[in-house]
Amino acid sequence: MIEKTTLNAINKMIEEIIKNKIYSNRAAEVFTELYGKNEVDSACVRYTALLKDFIKLPESELCNTEGCLRIFTSPGRTELAGNHTDHNRGKVLAASIQLDCAAIVQKRNDNVVFFRSAGFPDVKVKLVNENGKPDLDPKPEERGTTEALIRGIAAEFQKRGRRAGGFSANAESAVLPGSGLSSSAALEVLFGKIFDSLYGGEKIAAKAASALEIAQIGQIAENQYFGKPCGLMDQTACATGGAAAIDFSDAANPVVKKINFNLENAGYILCVVNTGGSHADLTADYASIPAEMKAAASFFGKSVLREIDKETVLGSARDLRKALGDRALLRALHFFDENIRVDAMAAALQEMEKAASSAAKQEILYKYFDLVNESGASSWELLQNVFSPNCPESQGISAALALTNDFFRKRGLRGACRVHGGGFAGTIQTYLPKDALNAYCAYIEKIFGVNAVTPLRIRPVGALDLEF
Repeated sequence: MIEKTTLNAINKMIEEIIKNKIYSNRAAEVFTELYGKNEVDSACVRYTALLKDFIKLPESELCNTEGCLRIFTSPGRTELAGNHTDHNRGKVLAASIQLDCAAIVQKRNDNVVFFRSAGFPDVKVKLVNENGKPDLDPKPEERGTTEALIRGIAAEFQKRGRRAGGFSANAESAVLPGSGLSSSAALEVLFGKIFDSLYGGEKIAAKAASALEIAQIGQIAENQYFGKPCGLMDQTACATGGAAAIDFSDAANPVVKKINFNLENAGYILCVVNTGGSHADLTADYASIPAEMKAAASFFGKSVLREIDKETVLGSARDLRKALGDRALLRALHFFDENIRVDAMAAALQEMEKAASSAAKQEILYKYFDLVNESGASSWELLQNVFSPNCPESQGISAALALTNDFFRKRGLRGACRVHGGGFAGTIQTYLPKDALNAYCAYIEKIFGVNAVTPLRIRPVGALDLEF
């Protein structure tokens, strides 16, 4: 049992942190950057609650020294273009968002990670065995769990000559699972940022891990330990922050170029619509996309589609259809066209930033919207990831896209929509005028339920160890 004097000291420490950090002017500046000016008060309440609940953790090592508790945040992401291209070394346009996974963290000395996240079972991972040796090999019984991600990330840090030791964390995620906003990548990047920040001074390597390296570590853990064959786009967007054009031509060293993107100044808002579908039985559907694209590349003696071009595929389309079927051909064509769209959309955003007049900016934005709609149509018709072929009666994404386009037509609005993220179930992405948001919510939520529409704000920074 905790002695009363110890508990009082801890409470005093926490109150001091709250007073000096959470409610400071510097914190208000940081929260404005992360969440927007109107969300500063709610951010203060959220982080205060995380701090107060930290002392309830059964695995925390209590202390009363300033700085023993650290505050971390890792954002979710929205994919703007490049649907299912990263795994074949394609191009992606993505952005981090205001919805994030936040945690209060304390370093431990016993090589144990204890992680509590609101709404989920507690997680405890021992990074060493009974003999004090590293215990970082994949464990079949952990496959598909948070434990697997923690162990995999720690293992990859060790392989790269960087120490990864224990910590206790109390977390809460605003990136809802199945929302298409990469809750898993946000969590992976959070763990990577925690390990790097807590143990960076003890690393063997010469310098701390970069945002890209943290992203790569998260992907490896998800692929090899968790068991999901994801690409690198999600983790890169979460770790990097802001809008970014990412070229995965060199998988080991992707090129990341940050791009300014401010929809609010143009009078528009970006939203996602949660159609309520479950991702539980869709692993095979997701896996079929990179598998079929790589099979098409293998048909030409290559490992990924980035190593060939559209003309090569079209020149042998007859034989490719016979060998792999029509869907593999169509998905390959989507890959090539989507890469071109990513470049065009990134160029449009850069052009819009430089445009001198509001009329010119709006014209460029409409060109960008046309490309967004083309991306959505290609995902629907060629990539074919708007619903599962194993469950054709469940087509929430198809319905949301059709209804959104109907909303635009009836009101004479210029906007755009597309499938968002992995597809098959989950969310769509919508761009619409800010003054139409309430009407759109009322229209869509009659079908998909209250709070189905979530407005997004592009967050300019990625995962952070908050130092107010």
